[in-house]
Amino acid sequence: MDTVTIKARGISVSLDLTVGHIADMTVESGGRRLRPLHRAPWVDAGETLPSDLPQGTVRLSGDFLCAPFSRSDVEEAPLHGWPANSAWDVTENGATDGGWRAAFRLRHKVMGASVDKILTLVDDHPFLYQEHVFFGGHGAISVAHHPMTVMKGGGRLAFSPKRFAVTPADPPEPDPARGRSMLAYPGRSSDLRHFPAAGGGTLDLTDYRMEHRREDFLTLVEADHGGTGWSALARQAEDDLVLVLKNPAELPVTMLWFSNGGRDYAPWSARHLGVLGIEDGRTAVGHAASLGDNELKREGVATAFALGEGRSVSFRHVIGALPLSGGEPPQDITAAAGRLRLAAGDGSVRELAFDSDFLRIGRPAAA
Repeated sequence: MDTVTIKARGISVSLDLTVGHIADMTVESGGRRLRPLHRAPWVDAGETLPSDLPQGTVRLSGDFLCAPFSRSDVEEAPLHGWPANSAWDVTENGATDGGWRAAFRLRHKVMGASVDKILTLVDDHPFLYQEHVFFGGHGAISVAHHPMTVMKGGGRLAFSPKRFAVTPADPPEPDPARGRSMLAYPGRSSDLRHFPAAGGGTLDLTDYRMEHRREDFLTLVEADHGGTGWSALARQAEDDLVLVLKNPAELPVTMLWFSNGGRDYAPWSARHLGVLGIEDGRTAVGHAASLGDNELKREGVATAFALGEGRSVSFRHVIGALPLSGGEPPQDITAAAGRLRLAAGDGSVRELAFDSDFLRIGRPAAA
């Protein structure tokens, strides 16, 4: 496999250049090696896969850029667009004063725009700092990051304040002969601990339970809190904490993909277990839907970036991991003065080295 690995003290990240997916991320902390990201079980198995799969599914790993998110029904491209399914070239790769920086360019253009991926690691920071930049182009593009983590024993979730959570009209697997879901479609709630369930009653979105064999997808809309957008997952068996951070002005929604043995057909084959996608984006489901009228836009949520000749559009994203004892995620996360502050429910506070300027909180996003 054509990969590039970058390293700083305490962290390494490998990028699969054939599809732009992060093939591996390892954080060394507290005498442990944490691997927060998922890699699909078929990627390295050497098995014969269905011939009609997009390359992004064939090599499904870690995190990748979706542009557009979901259906490519404006400009012809595979599911999640060319950035998730085609080759990237290295344009920069080397050590910096205190870390490492690498840049990559997508061989395909997206809506006429060139696309760059910039990965930065900093010594003793347990975070991958990412930026994507679109140069030129026409029309508009929906985007999302697609980080996936995986658990052996489930986990507990917490988030920055959200306005509401909503499922689309149809479940991911509407045919019960192919798969199953647990949430109501469509459904909506402002209480993440009580979301409508398919069979009546409610489910707690903050509790990932391994006995729930399911394939579910929903969108969380960020509240207007003026701070860092964050998702935190305390993985029970792994005894660690996975963090995903964003600027809500750039990426106003967080989509959750619960994939726990809920698809029975190849290559999923009921073996895709304990996976959670935490997908921060500026999108509805599908490119055409993102550009047209949609439920999120009617709620005042931006669902695409405008492209144009002579202009650039960029957005940033952070993924991290650290050891955790006790199995509960933080109740609040704030960033300032080169630190990330995690406040627990018992009143204790933990601080981590963090580039608090990276996400540009307070700076408005491009239209």
